[in-house]
This record gives sequence, structure tokens and C-alpha cells, in this order.
Amino acid sequence: MYRFLLTPRWWGINVFAVLAIPFCIFMGSWQLGRFEDRVATHQQQEDRSDRAKTAAARPVESLLPVDKITSGRQASARGHYDTGHQLLVPSRTLKDHHGERQGFYVLNLLRTDHGKALPVVRGWLPGDAGSKADTAKVPAPPKGEVTVTGALQASENQGTDGVQASGGLPQGQLGMISAASLVNIVPYEVYDAWITLTDAQAPLHAVPPAAAEGSGLDLKAFQNLGYTGEWFVFAGFVVFMWFRLFRRESEAAKDAALGLLPEAGVGSGAGAGAEAGAASVTGAAPVTGSASATGPASGTGSVSVTGVAASAGVEAEAGAGAGDGVEA
Repeated sequence: MYRFLLTPRWWGINVFAVLAIPFCIFMGSWQLGRFEDRVATHQQQEDRSDRAKTAAARPVESLLPVDKITSGRQASARGHYDTGHQLLVPSRTLKDHHGERQGFYVLNLLRTDHGKALPVVRGWLPGDAGSKADTAKVPAPPKGEVTVTGALQASENQGTDGVQASGGLPQGQLGMISAASLVNIVPYEVYDAWITLTDAQAPLHAVPPAAAEGSGLDLKAFQNLGYTGEWFVFAGFVVFMWFRLFRRESEAAKDAALGLLPEAGVGSGAGAGAEAGAASVTGAAPVTGSASATGPASGTGSVSVTGVAASAGVEAEAGAGAGDGVEA
């Protein structure tokens, strides 16, 4: 009954199902593992951020390059601010107890004793970086040699929130905080990192450090979770389609074994009915007969009738002998 499973067609179906189901399960498990890794990394990053707030600051050179471990750590540097290159970073959002507010960062470059400059975000102010009234509130940076302490951050890129990588900003504004952007503005080397001060000078507001890239529950993490569900659905669909095809094929095999072929049966029954109808019409043909009679002079009379019945194929002949010797 199940010999159809050995046909070349079903060999192909079976091989596809055997390979597709484990592959879908493997890919779904892998995507689920990626999501779990991101959740674990996010939790670790939050724990490190909490510890970094109370940990002692370390020199910025010892924490470079910035990675998932050093991002958010308290870093310190000593030097003097370059007052001639104060920059404003527009269209930056600050989340606090007031909600989300639009404003701009105030960034200064700290010329360290090692020769390189460290970008320092001194704080955030509400308003528009292009408005003179709002920029007039920016306090001047401290003069002389200072020691700054803040959370270490990696250079921004085009995928960072709030970044304006298209350019076209007025002089004195910076769209992306990165060494690649600053190297064209200042005539000295810049660290491939920046810090946000823990204690901001009034009226500036301290900018909280952002989580390291790839360590938070961002859109990519939830994409991994969505892909997990899709791969498992694909595996279930393959199983469903295999059983559906198997059931249909097995039912057809059972009908063939019992001689129940709906399509062929309907055609043969119609032909048999047509032949039977033709036979019945032939059998209903009228009966033909012939009669002959002799006159009274002969004194004899004869009648013969021939009947043709198509259904029986019988020919009958009757003679009218009873009329012999009857006189008029």
C-alpha cells in the first residue's frame, strides 16, 4: 500500500524533509542563542555600569581601546582645555525625570600631557544650537590645568542615535563625536574615544553614558527573537506539508486497491448507460406485418403476421387456417 514511498518523486520529498527540518531547528536555536547572548551582555553591561559609578577612576590611556568591558568605566585625564575650539553637538535628546527633552551637547577638547587631545562632553543644555539666546547660556570652560573625570565612551558612528553624518552644519557645530570628524577641525591628534563628565558645570546637565554598541536590547536583539520564531514555523510547515502529501497519496493508493477510481468510474458508467439506452430504443421498434386473403370463390383465406422484436430477436409467423372452408 505504501510502495509509493519508494518512487523517485517521494525519494526527493523525503530527502528534502529530512534535511530541511533539522536545518530549520538548528537556525532557530542559533538565533535564540544570539538573543540570549544579547540579554546576558546587556545585564552584564548594566552591572558594570553600576560598579563603574562607585569604582575609582583610571587613566584614560589604560582603558583604551574602548570595548564592551571598558565602555562606561570612570576615566580620568589631566591637561588644559582648548578654549579656541569649543563645539556644540546639536539635536541631542536627554532623558531625565522631566521626560525626553531636545537640546545640544557642549564639547571641549582637553589637551593632555601626552600630546593628544581628549574630547570631553561637559554637559547638555536645552534649546537650539543655532540660537544665539540658547548658546549664550553656555558657560566658559575652566582655565589652566585641570583634571577631569567621566564615563568613557567609544567614538560615535553613523548608526548612533542623534548623529548627523550628512554634514552641512554651521561652523562651531559637530554632528558626530569621533576622532575621524575632529581630525579635520583641530590641528593635533585626538583620542579615538571621549568622556562625559560626571559632575557638570551649572547650568549644564550631566550626560549619562550610553551602553556599548551591541550590548543592549536594541532592535537587533528583537530581530534575533523574531527570526527564531520564523525558523521554528518553517520546520513545522515542512512537517505539515509532508503529512498532507502522505495522507493524500495513501488514500489514493487505497482507492486504487479497492478498484474505486472516481474519475475512470464516472466515464465507464456513462458509456454503459448510453449503450443500454440505444438497445432499448431498438427493441421498441414497431412491429411490421403482412396479411393476405383469398376471395370467397376459393373458399379459403389465409392471414400471416410477422413480428420483429429487437430485444429478443424472435420472428413469429401465424397462419389463419381457421378460416378454411368458411362460406360467405
